Amino acid sequence: MIKHSPNPPLDSTSLHAAAHRAIDYYLNPPTETKRPAEDHGIFIVRKGIDAETLLINASEDLASAQALATHLAFEIDGTARCVALGICRMLEGIELLVNNAIVQCGARDEKGRPTNHPD
Repeated sequence: MIKHSPNPPLDSTSLHAAAHRAIDYYLNPPTETKRPAEDHGIFIVRKGIDAETLLINASEDLASAQALATHLAFEIDGTARCVALGICRMLEGIELLVNNAIVQCGARDEKGRPTNHPD
């Protein structure tokens, strides 16, 4: 097959710019480097949220997970049902602990201390 048009001319300015960027990247790194994230998780908790709000949200999430596991336990049979019921019981226990923490956070005296404070 015959090529009817010649090769386009090389633009040396774009090649020089790319070469300088590559050299700068490796030989002259920026003085301010990006710090890696401390946690590689997807979700983060906003700073400044009080403990009671966090506990209330945790309690609601646990109740939802417990409802899902309970529904699943009644849809399956055998060993898998026992596993699902075990998960339900663990979630229910954790939910009780979180709810108890909510009560302790919410019960404060006039100085802002929990009512079970030793002083």
